[in-house]
Amino acid sequence: VYKRQNPSTGEVIALAPQCTADEVESAIAAAKAAYPAWADTPVSKRVQVLFKMKTLVDKHLEELTYLLAMEEGKKWEEAMGDILKVNEVVEFACGAPHLMKGESLMNASKGYDTVLYHHPVGVFAGIAPWNFPAMIPHGWMTPICVATGNCMVLKAASFVPQSSMRLMELWQEAGIPDGVINVLTAGRQEAEILLKHPDIAGVSFVGSTKVGQHIYSTASANGKRVQALCEAKNHALVLRDCKVERTARGIINAFCGCAGERCMALPAIVVENAVADELIGYLKRFAAEMKLGPAVEKATHMGPVVNQGHKEFVLNWIQTGIDEGAELIVDGRNPEVPAGCENGFFVGPTIFDHVTEDMSVGREEIFGPVLCIKRVDSFEEGLAIMNASRFANGSAIYTQNGYYAREFAKRTDAGMVGINVGIPVPLGIFGFTGHKQSFFGDLHVMGRDGFAFFTETKVVTNTWFSEEEETTGK
Repeated sequence: VYKRQNPSTGEVIALAPQCTADEVESAIAAAKAAYPAWADTPVSKRVQVLFKMKTLVDKHLEELTYLLAMEEGKKWEEAMGDILKVNEVVEFACGAPHLMKGESLMNASKGYDTVLYHHPVGVFAGIAPWNFPAMIPHGWMTPICVATGNCMVLKAASFVPQSSMRLMELWQEAGIPDGVINVLTAGRQEAEILLKHPDIAGVSFVGSTKVGQHIYSTASANGKRVQALCEAKNHALVLRDCKVERTARGIINAFCGCAGERCMALPAIVVENAVADELIGYLKRFAAEMKLGPAVEKATHMGPVVNQGHKEFVLNWIQTGIDEGAELIVDGRNPEVPAGCENGFFVGPTIFDHVTEDMSVGREEIFGPVLCIKRVDSFEEGLAIMNASRFANGSAIYTQNGYYAREFAKRTDAGMVGINVGIPVPLGIFGFTGHKQSFFGDLHVMGRDGFAFFTETKVVTNTWFSEEEETTGK
């Protein structure tokens, strides 16, 4: 079993099972057995389960928020947002009767009609990360999968299994048939089965780039469709004409929100020298105002990171920045925390100035509340630095100049772009469109890509003979 700790206090709060290879095989077999009947269920009836799921998530919102904040460490508001993002995609997936409609052309050739249908594919595997234990497995991965008639074997993150397991109970209460969704916790060796198993048609993954590359190459080599969403080092370009105080508040939220543990965080900003010192003054002030504390308390501004191992990982990156010569202007090591949280896994807001491109701290994903400031003299210099990154998940620009905003949107390599928006995550009706080494695959999660990933097309051409043609053969 896995021991799970409350990251706010360090106390053990749960034990999670570590599934064996036989149990993983059993989950796949259950999904395979459930697939024919579920795929044959009319789509209008399948989405009735999703409508019910939406009402159950709303009904249990406070309970789910508390559970997620307790086990993952997101502050209350962020934990609730994680849960609500489940319903955002559930609501979108309820449009499956419309979004699965095909195409047709009468008399495509004389006397011949052609119809294109969208069909379910089979059994999918979802391999979820720990940083969004509700939104990603039960929002990005599951609703569109089951709405389109497929079945899911979902590997929940072992660090944070309780939220996913509770949501699985709500799927059952909503009426999902046995075997259509299967949730398990397992190690990497057991998860490897999902990448090679002949009864798995596709894999949806969110996690590190190293693991994502392995999943993409292994699963695709075994004939599976794959979407692998991976690391990021999102940058924002801050121009001299920005609204400085408002920009600083947006940046603080973007790099400290969720304790920096999100692939759409803002861990680096590229700032024109003309405004850098003024902006830094605001950033220091706002960072000092951040109140760290228990994730479940609504007055907390920022919760802990997920566990001791990740805390040490972030602290090591801070030391790396110091060793590389970056100027540490806000030090989040050993932050002040309230009584009862002394054994929690807290890292406070941390800011480096004068970060250059030869420093790994400014290039690699840290996944913590650490901001790297890179100074430039112009828009073109800043954009060139941003586009040199091997990642291309999100990017942002802070400016009041429409020309530069448009140029940035057109020329940035990132797949999700914010204009005066630090975290440009799209709604579920759009795709989550990372590029470069932030994504491996062809079809992204959510949006129309999501429906295309979980369906395959079939084109039927037909003709019918008149009585004369039947007798004459003409």
